[in-house]
Amino acid sequence: MVCLGKGVPSSETLLSVKGASKSFGGLKALSDVSVAIASGEIYGLIGPNGAGKTSFFNVITGLYQPDSGHFELAGKSYSPQSIHGVVEAGIARTFQNIRLFPEMTVLENVMVGRHCRTRGLHAGVIGAIFRTSGFRAMERGIRDHALGLLNYVGLAERSSTMACTLSYGDQRRLEIARALATEPVLLALDEPAAGMNATEKNSLRELLKRIRDDGKTILIIEHDVKLVMGLCDRVTVLDYGCVIASGLPQQVRRDPAVIEAYLGRAAAHEAQP
Repeated sequence: MVCLGKGVPSSETLLSVKGASKSFGGLKALSDVSVAIASGEIYGLIGPNGAGKTSFFNVITGLYQPDSGHFELAGKSYSPQSIHGVVEAGIARTFQNIRLFPEMTVLENVMVGRHCRTRGLHAGVIGAIFRTSGFRAMERGIRDHALGLLNYVGLAERSSTMACTLSYGDQRRLEIARALATEPVLLALDEPAAGMNATEKNSLRELLKRIRDDGKTILIIEHDVKLVMGLCDRVTVLDYGCVIASGLPQQVRRDPAVIEAYLGRAAAHEAQP
């Protein structure tokens, strides 16, 4: 059994991003983007193709260096300068294109994620070479924790299976389990429903709700607007690298700027009361 830490959504800000900007040559991918994600919520980031969603994700998770912006995580200044530093700070992410270790077992994939939280002499080269009692105990603990997470996401029976043989939906679940193994305070999911059928999406929705209800904060970018609107507590919409709307799903879906971004100016005009 794995305890993610019981909690409820609160008004306490977990991740604060103010004025984030990023350019690639003459292309402005992000322009003064600000978001505030509360602890214990599922926060959605949506927008048309090319809106800047992935660029924003890559900035806050250390893949891109921002040109400007102020970042805080759990009330402390946060500098997303490197991928390993981001993980150590408490943000774990998945990718739109699945990035598992295909020739490793399901269990081994999750154990890899857990190793970033191991510390001390037994976690180093000496312990591994001499197989000290401390090292063996540490490995048992990592294995048990990984098995608990596989049970949590519904993959315990596939623990000895090669990751490459899993169905698409199960590979997504495995990625989430591996991310959870790093003990993140924020779980960042990049297009987790991409390529899923309706049944897999429903299963994913229930899993993410369970993770949220167990105290984790989730940031999700997704093309499936229906999924986001039915899942997220709050939503921000980007278009051409700028925030055009932010708020509760029922407010955002009626915003004329959002309707125009997705459907065009005529549709936005027709949506006016």
